[in-house]
Amino acid sequence: MKKIMFTLIALLCAMNVIAAGDEKKNDEPKLVFTTVKKNPITSIKNQNRSGTCWDYATLGYFEGEILKKTGKTYDLCEMFVANKNYMDQAIYHVRMHGSSRFSEGGSADDVLWVLSTHGICPEECMPAPGTLVGDSLSNFTEFFKVLTPYVETIAKSPEDTKLTSQWKVGMQGILDAYLGKCPEQFTYQGKQYTPISFAQSLGLNWDDYVSITSFTHHPFYTWFTIEAPYKWRPRLSYNLPLNEFMQVIDEALDHGYNVCWGGDVSEDGFTRTGLGIAADIEHATDLTGSDAARWLKLSKQEKAESLKKLGATTPELIPTQELRQERFDNWESTYDHVMVIYGIARDQNGREYYMVKNSWGKTGDYEGTWYMSKAFIALNTTYVFLNRNAIPSLVHKF
Repeated sequence: MKKIMFTLIALLCAMNVIAAGDEKKNDEPKLVFTTVKKNPITSIKNQNRSGTCWDYATLGYFEGEILKKTGKTYDLCEMFVANKNYMDQAIYHVRMHGSSRFSEGGSADDVLWVLSTHGICPEECMPAPGTLVGDSLSNFTEFFKVLTPYVETIAKSPEDTKLTSQWKVGMQGILDAYLGKCPEQFTYQGKQYTPISFAQSLGLNWDDYVSITSFTHHPFYTWFTIEAPYKWRPRLSYNLPLNEFMQVIDEALDHGYNVCWGGDVSEDGFTRTGLGIAADIEHATDLTGSDAARWLKLSKQEKAESLKKLGATTPELIPTQELRQERFDNWESTYDHVMVIYGIARDQNGREYYMVKNSWGKTGDYEGTWYMSKAFIALNTTYVFLNRNAIPSLVHKF
């Protein structure tokens, strides 16, 4: 009997240890995600050393649109878009006498314009990115050191100068040398195409795509041009209150449509390992045993590591229309990256996140996907770009 009692006591102790271990495990801050909604995407690309997130993300978005509508998978050519768009941007910069920004950056609107105006070709119809400079991926390091001063010299010519059209010939030569020459005709899967006819064959209506934002310095339910440096092309965005703006994203995902996202990833809560959290730094530093002065001295990586340790317990800012506007106006929230939202997930504490396809290769903890909290998106989005048919409850407004 004593032996049996000893065995039972030992067993109960072991069960208590296991239960305590499980309880501890549940209290651990390490994030555990459960997928709520996930739409199909095409393969994750790597923009490497080029400021072409706008290009890679938006073409990836359109690849997803084609996949949804036709069931066909395409790998569209980012360097075709870059070649055409940088020429368009240079012409605009010259017309503005150098008062606009000429840079590697751009927006989803640029890709839409190239597709609808210049067309597109498959990836295989131009030199692979980076190969013309001896790299295996996109590398604009030398390219823009050559291109930028060329364009600026023309754009900032003396006012009494009469420009010739030859500067465009020189510009095109630089573009072709580093990006490859855009084909005028090509064969794909046994058929002959021009870039325009190939774009037309993809089955999309370019008039279906709209840009939506949420700011108070313009009236709601009106169209305006967002004042963001990389959005050099003056295409209008539709302005909605923040709650309706967030509804647009959720409704689109729920109807099986992805959303192209443009916004700020310079925040402390955005990490290189796959997270975007609207971290309330004032309260987060208390939890990390730090203070505001010490926090400011930490490197970006050290801040990310501190927030990673907090994980699911990281306190977040509460997004409001007023806070969003304040952060935009004081430059705390800027426009510096473009990605594709394709799903929704929850962590173990019930906090909801968007699943976002990045263009930095299969990096981070989630192989190229970033989990960005809804609060982060609400506070740090400059615009979203999507198919108007994805939002039937609001489509009448567009």
